[in-house]
Amino acid sequence: MSALVEQAQLVKTSWLTPSRAGIALLFVAAYGIVPFTASGYLLDAILTPFLALALAAVGLNVLTGYAGQVSLGSAAFMAVGAYAAYNFNLRIPELPLLFSLVLAGVVAAAVGLVFGLPSLRLRGFYLAVSTLAAQFFVQWALTKFAWFSNDNPSGVIDAPPLSIAGALLTGAPGRYVFCLTIVVVATFLTVRLLGSQSGRNFIAVRDHEVAAKVIGVPVLRTKLLAFGVSSFLVGIAGVLWAFAYLRTVEPDGFNLDRSFQILFIIIIGGLASIRGSFLGAAFIVVFPLLLSRVGEALLGNVFDSGVLEMSQRIVIGGLIIVFLIAEPKGLVALVDRLEEQVSRHAGRLKRRFI
Repeated sequence: MSALVEQAQLVKTSWLTPSRAGIALLFVAAYGIVPFTASGYLLDAILTPFLALALAAVGLNVLTGYAGQVSLGSAAFMAVGAYAAYNFNLRIPELPLLFSLVLAGVVAAAVGLVFGLPSLRLRGFYLAVSTLAAQFFVQWALTKFAWFSNDNPSGVIDAPPLSIAGALLTGAPGRYVFCLTIVVVATFLTVRLLGSQSGRNFIAVRDHEVAAKVIGVPVLRTKLLAFGVSSFLVGIAGVLWAFAYLRTVEPDGFNLDRSFQILFIIIIGGLASIRGSFLGAAFIVVFPLLLSRVGEALLGNVFDSGVLEMSQRIVIGGLIIVFLIAEPKGLVALVDRLEEQVSRHAGRLKRRFI
């Protein structure tokens, strides 16, 4: 009888695993502490770009990490999302911001499907080159056709203010909470998708395309779905990047460097890992700031800002190479190893005291 009672209690509390408890504490801190205690600089210059880049990395990880399709045009799809949301807001003023956000993601997904069509024939390096064409084409189109920027001669336009149900989100805490909520919802839906049959199809196509086709996986449809979902998420990330972080919509905010930055995030964080996308984004956003502060403090009186910036890039590139040689599976593998060691030591201490 007592065994049955213990089993029932175990079932009732099985949902409260250490990982879920950690996520719950993270949510409490992110929503209940950070908006009220963090400075404007921390919210605007670190956390908001971190959230936007993390969502873009989640989108690219769906395509590259889970589905095995290489893309170098992430910034182009971010730009499509940002300009689509701007034009929806401009042409249909009564359309709520959240609807503009979703529609912008749909437009980015449609463009992603068009540039994903070569994946039906191309693989690897050749597919990467074809997606790179999206980067140049989108930037050219946004610069060539002034309609996208409302005939603004400079091409740089102010992003519309963020508003939900008529309430303006003008301060840094409001923008941060808005980005955080969008990223949380989008990531949750992505995790659900990856846990479904579609997610298993992604992995099957990535691991062995011929074998996946033999066992009945719709390879062509799976590839296009991966491009559509990835572009949808990256497009929404572009809206957050332009509306909440830059607060301007301009082609230069979505250049080729941004595409490589997102690619480096998923490589550093860990391919085929949602956690890795967030860890890699944190590394890419925070580490250069710390390195810049240290460089200015130590060498600011010796070298000018241009030399320090170039030296910073060299150091970051070198450290990335060293890190990937030491841990090719990314930061997520390092964190998992640390968690395993902590759990092992905790188990030893528990047995010692019991």
